[in-house]
Amino acid sequence: MAPEPQPAGTWLTRQRLWVHGLVLALCLWSTYAWIMSAPGLHDRNGIVKGADFLHFYTLGILAGVHRGSALYNMQAQSASAEERVPEAGHVYFIPLYPPQVSLLFVPFAALPYSWALLAWVVCSASLYVGCCWLIWRTCRNLSMDGALVLLLAFAYPAFFHVIVWGQTSVLAFACFTLAYLALRSGRRFAAGLAIGLLMFKPQLGIVAAFVLVSAREWEAVGGALSTAAAQLLAGWAYYGSSVMRDYWEHLTHASSVMMQFEPRPYQMHSLRAFWTLLVPWPKLSLALWTTTAAAASIVALLCWRRRASLPARFSVLLIATVLVSPHLTVYDLTILAPAFLLLADEAVADGELASKAGTLLYACYVLPLVGPLSMWTHLQLSVPAMAALLWVVYRFTVSTGEDPSARWARSGQAPSAGSGQAARRSTV
Repeated sequence: MAPEPQPAGTWLTRQRLWVHGLVLALCLWSTYAWIMSAPGLHDRNGIVKGADFLHFYTLGILAGVHRGSALYNMQAQSASAEERVPEAGHVYFIPLYPPQVSLLFVPFAALPYSWALLAWVVCSASLYVGCCWLIWRTCRNLSMDGALVLLLAFAYPAFFHVIVWGQTSVLAFACFTLAYLALRSGRRFAAGLAIGLLMFKPQLGIVAAFVLVSAREWEAVGGALSTAAAQLLAGWAYYGSSVMRDYWEHLTHASSVMMQFEPRPYQMHSLRAFWTLLVPWPKLSLALWTTTAAAASIVALLCWRRRASLPARFSVLLIATVLVSPHLTVYDLTILAPAFLLLADEAVADGELASKAGTLLYACYVLPLVGPLSMWTHLQLSVPAMAALLWVVYRFTVSTGEDPSARWARSGQAPSAGSGQAARRSTV
């Protein structure tokens, strides 16, 4: 079966996407290879290779020797990092991760730093590719474009930053992937279990929690509470109550260290960062952030309640998650990968969606590359692009109405092959 023709009126042909993806992938990964080719543990910019991974490596060291008292002590962490990785020198980390995160990195801390970093990069890349493949398998209209999807997955700037910094964002991507697959098969409790795993990055669960509670998705809420509580209990059981008190104290005072926690504001891509960069008055920027974040959350809720197609609803949830998060760095944009795939699949079958959302999808994909320009312009272009995409997809769910599968489920009548195909073409 040949791929379906491109919807009329869109400039995003497969040929263009191949060329753009190849150019982008070559530019990004050749740059990465050159930067990392410097001998020793420092890259060509003089930064420790996998700079953020050094923090997780240090947490693993502390967990391995059961030093819970040092998990939220910047000086103790710095001393441990320098003792184990002398080349790193004096480095300081803002300790805001929940205690259970350190347990994940105990096996990596048993290796020399360079080997641990390599192992983490391989694990992250493998998990990323695996999740992309699982989502792509559900996209019927992209079934003939596996090679192109793989190319664009590797060329995605957010994934590039995950590897460069040695970050954990792919784990959040995996949580959302599992949640989508569970929802697709009607297992709401399992979807909640996956959402609850985001407790290691709780800021990425804010919108999902709001939507699930407001929509009275109690099965999913129960699952989310189960895994979230299990993670915290694991940390408490391993370290004791004093560490949990330290974590809570640091979490509740996070706003006081936000400037240190975000040393590169031009790499932040949420509504809070957008207004902070654009508006020089803190109180006004805070008001604008809370107002627009509330609006994005409500849009996600309204979309969820409409029971429109799951790919569209879930994509809106992911976009709103990025916009609302109080702390979201460029590598966290990895969680948008399912939205790109699901919306592209919808757009191939629906010319109206392709004409309205195609360019916005492209913009949201590439604009993280120009984030550093906001140092001079004070305008983070990715954020209004994502807000526009959120609105366009929401309006699409309003115009298409209810997902026919939900209607058939309520009526108890299974659709015929012909009616199913026709319904998909009309509603996507």
